[in-house]
Amino acid sequence: MTEAIDPLRPAAPTSDRIAPILFAVAIFTSACLVFVVQPMAAKLLLPTLGGSPSVWNASMVFFQTALLAGYGYAHLLQRLATMRAQVGVHLGLLIVAAFFLPLQISGLLGDPDPSQPAMWLLATLAVSIGAPFAVLSATAPLLQAWYARVRAGHADGQNPYVLYAASNLGSFLALLAYPVVIEPLASLSDQRLGWSVGYGLFVVMVVGLGVQVWRRREIGSAEPAPLEASPPIAWREKGLLVLLAAAPSSLMLGVTAHLTTDVASAPFLWVIPLALYLLTFVIAFQTRPAVSPAIGLGLQAAAAAACAALIAFRTGEWLLVFTVNLAAFFFTALMCHQRLAARRPAPDRLTEFYLLLSLGGVVGGLFNGLIAPAVFDMVWEYPLVLVAAGLLRPWSRREIRPWEIICCVAGVVIALLGPLSMEAVRYAPDIRAAIPDAELVRIAQAILGIATLFAFLVRDRAVMFTIILTAIVWSGYHLARGYDWALSERSFFGVMRVAKIDDPLMGGPVHVLMHGTTLHGAQAQAQSDRCQPTLYYATSTPLGQAMLQMQARRLDGARVGVVGQGSGAMAAYKRAQDQLTFFEIDPMVDRLSRDPQWFSFINGCADGAVRTVLGDARLTMDREPAGSYDLLVIDAFSSDAVPTHLLTVEAIRGYLRLLAPDGVVVLHLSNRNLEITLPAEAAAQALKVPHLHQVYIEQSGQGDMAEASTEALLIGKSPAALEGFRDDARWRKLSPTTVRPWTDDYVNLFGSLVRQMKMAAR
Repeated sequence: MTEAIDPLRPAAPTSDRIAPILFAVAIFTSACLVFVVQPMAAKLLLPTLGGSPSVWNASMVFFQTALLAGYGYAHLLQRLATMRAQVGVHLGLLIVAAFFLPLQISGLLGDPDPSQPAMWLLATLAVSIGAPFAVLSATAPLLQAWYARVRAGHADGQNPYVLYAASNLGSFLALLAYPVVIEPLASLSDQRLGWSVGYGLFVVMVVGLGVQVWRRREIGSAEPAPLEASPPIAWREKGLLVLLAAAPSSLMLGVTAHLTTDVASAPFLWVIPLALYLLTFVIAFQTRPAVSPAIGLGLQAAAAAACAALIAFRTGEWLLVFTVNLAAFFFTALMCHQRLAARRPAPDRLTEFYLLLSLGGVVGGLFNGLIAPAVFDMVWEYPLVLVAAGLLRPWSRREIRPWEIICCVAGVVIALLGPLSMEAVRYAPDIRAAIPDAELVRIAQAILGIATLFAFLVRDRAVMFTIILTAIVWSGYHLARGYDWALSERSFFGVMRVAKIDDPLMGGPVHVLMHGTTLHGAQAQAQSDRCQPTLYYATSTPLGQAMLQMQARRLDGARVGVVGQGSGAMAAYKRAQDQLTFFEIDPMVDRLSRDPQWFSFINGCADGAVRTVLGDARLTMDREPAGSYDLLVIDAFSSDAVPTHLLTVEAIRGYLRLLAPDGVVVLHLSNRNLEITLPAEAAAQALKVPHLHQVYIEQSGQGDMAEASTEALLIGKSPAALEGFRDDARWRKLSPTTVRPWTDDYVNLFGSLVRQMKMAAR
């Protein structure tokens, strides 16, 4: 008679040693693959959407939605009673998804519509990489559920959630490795191939896990029994779990948009918030957290209050602003994730728990990636969620004390003193004239700083804490709007602002177009100076020089194309006989630059009609006839972020195709964060075309917006094209470079960042 098998009896010693290691390695590997594919896929998409940082935020919406689909699949798979059946189904889907490899962006949906780019992006990602990503993303909850069954009766089997720390550690390391190691060393083709190999190795690991399950009968162990059912999660609890997951997801995208738009558009800046986001998961789900929940709550209150006081203002103290914003995000995300970890259900509800977390991530991502750009005229979602997260702090049940009410009232009153004082000063000309705007802002910030102290004192009262933060943030934005900009509008491609400044050297009022921290044009409003091109487009800069030189050559009319419309300043040069075409990806920019209320270079200064072609320049210029331009000016920047696909060998070859035999292309290379001249020169070398370089330093004694220091590379279709420029001492020939040229298959932004840092350190 066969002996009955005890389902709770531990597996053989060899299996006990191998199983935990195999589970941990498989989860770690899948997390690495999931987070390597995200920047890789976004990079594959950038060339079709103008290199906008918004591509990353919108892509995150897709990845979070695909993650939700994967988690939903993992949860439904638990309805199969046996692990053997679950392993078999999962292996089958992994193999089916492998038919989508190597990863590539499908052209099934054609080119994106500039008026609806987000929908095109989401659909294209779904068609291109949706299947392998969704199946792979199911790994973390699925393997944790299997682990709980395989290790039932063991101490570690009672808390499979610790494996979530391994998952997020893999994600964290993969994310940091992409810009620093993977991108500089491997082309996109190599990355796609390498990812496919990694995917294959992961499938082998899942086969190994299946073997472990199948071998249990051979070594005297039973099929892991289903876990004992625990009480269902209440709907109110489900709603709280979704909110606790949604807030950090929203804040991650919000702080990224805020810092890249309003503070500095530094390369790889998106890596830092996402890395911190993953790190909070690692800490929250540790058995012994590095930051205890009690300490985390105190740090969150202090960081959130300080951030509320600074969030609206621009300041030269970038390090302070970055530190405060990232600290507020980190400790708020940690607070939410620690509250999630504390509320995790029994292991049999594990996949449902992760499904709710994923749903919260999608809710936060949808709000930031799709809803906010359509509803708000600036990055309002970040301060809004930062303040609302105060309500997710624990609510004290003890009786409210009188001093807490006094602190709440005092905090709100003090916070509102700033705007009230500024309004009063406006009607006191003597005081207003005696105190500079910058000093007024510093005074207002000091007042808001006092209000943050009262917010911290009532941090245990979630509602009171949130009320004071709301007053601080509202006051800050009310003050900042009055002194920083007159108009703010937003599209998928970013936030555009028009500032009004007074410059006596430019005849008085000047309108300035800003995309984040980058100036995209300025126009004096005085009639005498209104049609004078300014900043990078002034007659003294390389861009202005090239325009004047070409017009001198083509007295009967020059054919000029400009990538990047901005305020339309290049239109100030247009004569009646010239033809001028702007290539602009953002319809909002075209509308603002043609509105005489703000700028009149196009409708007012240009002699004759000016054409605008909407869409990504690489795509739209491919449809232009060969030899149809005498001069091309490549001047596309998205808040100082380089659209790298416009500086590749293939891109420059396309520009040369459009030029007349003696035509020239000017690459505007001014950049605060990246050294991009050498890759551009390397591309010209690879194409064996003549080129000249110039760095123009703005002259003193002029208006602030009269001109700007400008770096440019001039490339001719033939040696004859550079005649006239060679005789100008401002243009010089660069020494040959050994830097690898950028191509559509290879871009090394990290190398450009390192070179810029070395130059700055000299």
